[in-house]
Amino acid sequence: MGYVSRSGRRPYETASKSSHSYIINDPAVVNFIGNCNLPKQATEIELQNHHILKIDEIERDPINHIIAIDGGYSEVHVRKEFPSSTLAFFQFGALVFHVSDLIEISKQAFIDPEDIAKLKNIQRLKLTVPTKNITLNGQRSLTYSVRKALYDFFMDAPKEEPLIETLKWVVFEEYDSALPKWNLATCPNPDVEHHSAILDKSKIQKDYSFECDHCGEKIYLTDVFRLHEAIDDEIGAGGVLGYLTTLVEQIILIHLIRLILKTKPSLLSEILFIKDGPLAFFGQTANMQRPMRKLANYLLENKDLFLAGLEKSGVFVEHADEISGRLRPGEILLLDNEYIYKYIIPGKADPDKPYARTSYYGGKLIYKSKDERIYVVTIPVNNEKVVLSPTKQDFKNIDIILHNIEKLKCDMYDSSLIPVALVNKLVSLADHPSSVILEKFAKTSINK
Repeated sequence: MGYVSRSGRRPYETASKSSHSYIINDPAVVNFIGNCNLPKQATEIELQNHHILKIDEIERDPINHIIAIDGGYSEVHVRKEFPSSTLAFFQFGALVFHVSDLIEISKQAFIDPEDIAKLKNIQRLKLTVPTKNITLNGQRSLTYSVRKALYDFFMDAPKEEPLIETLKWVVFEEYDSALPKWNLATCPNPDVEHHSAILDKSKIQKDYSFECDHCGEKIYLTDVFRLHEAIDDEIGAGGVLGYLTTLVEQIILIHLIRLILKTKPSLLSEILFIKDGPLAFFGQTANMQRPMRKLANYLLENKDLFLAGLEKSGVFVEHADEISGRLRPGEILLLDNEYIYKYIIPGKADPDKPYARTSYYGGKLIYKSKDERIYVVTIPVNNEKVVLSPTKQDFKNIDIILHNIEKLKCDMYDSSLIPVALVNKLVSLADHPSSVILEKFAKTSINK
């Protein structure tokens, strides 16, 4: 790594123009490259040995409402000069609309702006998190500040029914036979020796916190996400932003499900929930897939659940594009463990370690619609673990879900859906002008 110019009086140290020759001529490097494997191309893939199914016609479509959930963030500099400091602004949204409104609009020759407004009935939540060289008043470090910012967000948003109550509801499985304790792998208080902690529901405080039995320090209920493990007070918290986005999106999903069960349970069987991205928790938050999987299984067995995760990018989407010509309209390709490791992610399938066993709570599939659009979809699997070789029976409501995905087609982008495209437009934060405006806002507002 070269030297930088802090004062501007001396030049940057540039990289060598010839050092690459030492790498190219190193036998160990040449041998290493020769042992690397690449994903298979379409001509090398054998589809006939895998689960290719047809979508079945449905007698009645129970879906009357669509709820799409998405989030985005922008990390901005509050100070660019040394020591640099950054903040991250998040915005999350749940877009709700009636299917009948969409059908009526599709029949019109000209679209009235008031009709489009019906499809933009969105609820937004905002979160601000320090990410480098910033601490909140009363907090002793960046790690403590991030913990407190996330805790305050869950305590305050939304005002009428805060997310923290939903988090307690799903973590301790209050919808069914309540779970008495939650094992936290690491206590979030870094000033003491690292140790695990047990969160006993019977000892939860009114402010949704616990006292650690080992060190006596406060533990927030939001510490179950374990984000504190991936934050470094010197390097910063930038590495957790993507995990945090996916996490809050799905907590909002759980929150909406809880409110529906609380107010009008029968409505759950009329709603299709669509999440932007796969049904999974990643990184430090991956442990949340266990309570989410249990909730999904409970709803599939005792109520009903129509939920799908739609991917817009990544290796699975690239693979779907690669094989799209090999699938016929209306066909579904179920992605089992062997197929994923043979054709999508180079590696060797292990029956004891199925793909995404610690992060996903659903199964992946590729669907080619009747109008030849290609979708990568995750749908909850009614099983306590990841299914190695899923069958159509493992995906409850699969025909209804895919039928509605096809109905929601959007011509704005490749294989896009109207609710996903709309919610992304309504909550995403662009580099220009959003990040520039947020940066100016943060600089003028901090320490006022």
